Amino acid sequence: MRVRILYHDHCFDGAASAAFFSRFIEAKFHPDAQFDFTGMAHKASQLFEPSLFDGDENAIVDFKYSTDPRLTWWFDHHQSAFLTPEDAAHFRRDTSGRKMYDPSFRSCTMYIATVTRQRFGFEAPDLAELVTWADIIDGAQYHDAQEAVELRHPATRLTLVIEGAQGSEMVQKIIRMMRHQKLAEIASNPEVEAAYRPLHDRHVRSIDIIRKQSRFEDGVVYFDLVDQNLEGYNKFIPYYLFPQSTYTVSVSTSSFRTKVSVGSNPWARQPVKYNLASICERYGGGGHPRVGAISFEIGAIEAARKAAREIAAELRS
Repeated sequence: MRVRILYHDHCFDGAASAAFFSRFIEAKFHPDAQFDFTGMAHKASQLFEPSLFDGDENAIVDFKYSTDPRLTWWFDHHQSAFLTPEDAAHFRRDTSGRKMYDPSFRSCTMYIATVTRQRFGFEAPDLAELVTWADIIDGAQYHDAQEAVELRHPATRLTLVIEGAQGSEMVQKIIRMMRHQKLAEIASNPEVEAAYRPLHDRHVRSIDIIRKQSRFEDGVVYFDLVDQNLEGYNKFIPYYLFPQSTYTVSVSTSSFRTKVSVGSNPWARQPVKYNLASICERYGGGGHPRVGAISFEIGAIEAARKAAREIAAELRS
C-alpha cells in the first residue's frame, strides 16, 4: 500500500502535518503503508500536475484543494484554500468524510490532531510536543520576537532548516524523524546540525540585510530583497528590528517565483485592522487574515514591486 502525501514544503506546520497524518493513516487504516512525501510550493503556474497523484491513497495536508478524483484525503486551514470558486463548490459536494477544512485553526497539525481524535479515536501522546510547536510556529504564538528570531529552542532551529534547506530531501528526512522522535533529538541529528550551521550564518546576515533594506513609515516596514541574493528569511525579523511596527511588506525572488510577502506584527501595539489574505487574494495570492503572500512568475519583478508598493500604501493609510 503506497500512500502519497502532498504537504506544504519548507514549512514547519506542513512537515508536522505530513508526519502526524502518516501516523494516523498507519494506525487506523494501513499498518503496512509505504509513505512517499511530496513538497508543494505556491507558484503562479499550475500547482497540481496529474502525475502527483500516483499512490494507492493520495492526501494533501496544509495546502490548497485539488479536484483530482484520485485525491482521497485533504486537510487545510488557510483562508485561501481554493484556487477557484468551482474548486470550493467541488469540495462542498464531497461526501467522503475525508476532506476537511477549517480556517479557524492556527495550524493544520492541530487541526488534523483534533479531527482524527474526535472522529476516528486516534491518539498520539508522543507527538504532543510536535503538535504544540506547530501551533506556536504557524500561529505566531511566540512569547516575543526574540524567541522567534534568536532560535534558542530546538523547534525554532528546525524551522530554520525546514524553511532554508535547498530542495525537499532534508525536509522529508525531518518529516520521517518527526513521526517518532522528539524535536531536540531531531535538531541534534548530525545531518540536521550540518544543514543548520550555514543556514544560521545566513540567518544572522539576513538580519543585517533586512535592517539596511527596510524603510519604516506609518507603522509599515517595507523592504526589497530582489538584488540581495537572499532566498527566504525569518518572517519575524522585521518585528525584531522594528517592534513599533504593525505590518510588513517585502519583495523577494527564489528559484521558482517572485514573491510578495505581507505580514502583521503578532505583538503590535496598534490593532491589526486589515485581513491580509483578502488583500493578497486581489492579486492572485492568499494566506491567513494576519499573514499572506502573492506568487508571481520568475522575472515578474516590476509587477511584484508594483503590487507591494500598492499594498504598503494601503496599509499605511
